[in-house]
Amino acid sequence: MEAQTVTLVQESFKKVKPIAPQAAEIFYGKLFELDPKLKPLFPSGDEAMKNQGNKLMTMLGAAVAGLSNMDALIPVLQGLGKRHLDYKVEASHYDTVGAALLSTLEAGLGDDFTPEVKKAWASVYGTMANVMIEASY
Repeated sequence: MEAQTVTLVQESFKKVKPIAPQAAEIFYGKLFELDPKLKPLFPSGDEAMKNQGNKLMTMLGAAVAGLSNMDALIPVLQGLGKRHLDYKVEASHYDTVGAALLSTLEAGLGDDFTPEVKKAWASVYGTMANVMIEASY
C-alpha cells in the first residue's frame, strides 16, 4: 500500500475520531438504507446499537492505525473476517459496507473529503475487505 494512501487515511480519520458516535450513527443509518435486510444481523435497541457503533469505531481506528504495519494487521483482519461468518455476513455485504463507509466519511469530513481522500479510503477498504473475504470464503 502506498505511503501517501496510508497518510491520507490516517490523517482524515483523526478528523472523524472526535465525532465517532455521530459517525457510527450515520454509518448504520446509511447501511440499513442501502440494504434493509442487513438490519436483523445487528442487535436491536438504541443502547445495543450505541455499543455496536463503539465497537465499529474502535475496530476502524485500530485498523487505520495498523496500516503502518500491514504484516501485523493482516492476521487481525483475517480473524475478523472469520468471526463475521458467525454473524451471517456474506461476501456481497462487504460492498454495501464500503459504500456506507464512504458515504459516512463524506458526511463527516465535508470539504475535507477530497477526491484523493475518497480514493485512498476506497483503496484501503477494498484491501481490508479482500483480506477478510479471502480468509472466510
